Amino acid sequence: MSDVTGTELRALMAHVPSVEQVMASDGFAALAEEFGRTQVLATLRGALDGWRAAALAGCASVGSLDLPALTASVEQNLRERNRAKFRTVFNLTGTVLHTNLGRALLPDAAVSAVVAALTRPANLEFNLETGKRGDRDDLIDELICELTGAEAATVVNNNAAAVLLTLSALAPKKEVIVSRGELVEIGGAFRIPDIMMRAGARLREVGTTNRTHLKDYDEAIGPRTALLMKVHTSNYAINGFTKEVTVAELAPLSKERSVPMAVDLGSGTLVDLTQWGLPREATVRETITAGADLVTFSGDKLLGGPQAGLIVGRRDLIAKIKKHPLKRALRVGKLTLAALEPVLQLYRAPELLAERLTTLRLLTRPADAMRAAAERVQPALQRTAGERYTVTVEPMFSQIGSGALPVDLLPSYGLVVRTADGKRGGRQLLALEKKLRELPRPLVGRVADDALRLDLRCLEAADEAEFVAQLAGSEG
Repeated sequence: MSDVTGTELRALMAHVPSVEQVMASDGFAALAEEFGRTQVLATLRGALDGWRAAALAGCASVGSLDLPALTASVEQNLRERNRAKFRTVFNLTGTVLHTNLGRALLPDAAVSAVVAALTRPANLEFNLETGKRGDRDDLIDELICELTGAEAATVVNNNAAAVLLTLSALAPKKEVIVSRGELVEIGGAFRIPDIMMRAGARLREVGTTNRTHLKDYDEAIGPRTALLMKVHTSNYAINGFTKEVTVAELAPLSKERSVPMAVDLGSGTLVDLTQWGLPREATVRETITAGADLVTFSGDKLLGGPQAGLIVGRRDLIAKIKKHPLKRALRVGKLTLAALEPVLQLYRAPELLAERLTTLRLLTRPADAMRAAAERVQPALQRTAGERYTVTVEPMFSQIGSGALPVDLLPSYGLVVRTADGKRGGRQLLALEKKLRELPRPLVGRVADDALRLDLRCLEAADEAEFVAQLAGSEG
């Protein structure tokens, strides 16, 4: 349309209702009660200003100023503005500990503890026995040491912080010896050489990418050496003509030369996973027993708890780490501690761990259970996808994720969506994948090999009803 002026414009503007008249209506009164008068009023004025601008351009519709239409428009705007950015999703990617989707899910005991810490005062730094100020690490120190065999422990906000703090406290302006094959980069551009530089330590590389020998460490030790460091390679593996010096092999040299050994386990586990048919991973206790003076590991990976970085080991070294100024900057809050304690307590009953620890329950879920779930929800997804797609139940492989055992896969089942005409249909599949991500609780899968793949390892029975219900609301 062309711009309008004069009599026609005045006639259009005459339809603009009074703001107070609109705000007094039942519909807007209800909106004000839900969202508050301030933002409802601002949204209404914005809507009316937008209509006036459209009227000047000759694009306004008088019908859009009808009270029901105006109420609906403002309500939609308010709901979109107030929809949370942080939302729960269905993790159908096949990666259990998905870094981008929040890693480990907390067990019920940890959730209850967090809710209590959110709503009531707690003894975060208050010693109930002495009635004086306490150390927040005391809340979990004894329990961590019981489970790992370490002399002392401390907790920071993630494992990267644990490594940074350890290097900053023990090796400023000194050398840290690391095998060249262990100078890893993990997700988010976390690089061991960069962390060392930021900590003020000097990296001393030994060996080669594929082979490092004990003599390489021995020959590198000098008067400026502060630490021997071993790093779990986490998200990659080298096969073939390789040689690595184990913690047990390096420990005698560490003791003989009086140079502490720190081991960054990355993910870190407190139990032998092979008892549940999972791949082998060195435990924290085994690493301490083998001779490590310090071990750092994550709380939200194989441990199955909240995001945290744990440092365990020799009492004198932990004391030095806790005195460093960075410790206060990197310390965890009450919610992390509230969640971590009940998770650790679950490890006191390892025979019940696969049932009570969410991460382990998902990792050990039987393939038959996932196949049965896929068969139950397949009809709902087929109706949502429509006739242009075929949805089949098929075997697939999950992975643990977050750098833990990256080359090991877990047999699983899920739903595979392909175009009905058998063509590649990349754009169609991406459009469907986007549609599923736009559901109230987004479905996050992956497009690979000309198909949309939804691994159901992380879809437990308690969530199936919600899964099917929202699919039913989006059919077509």
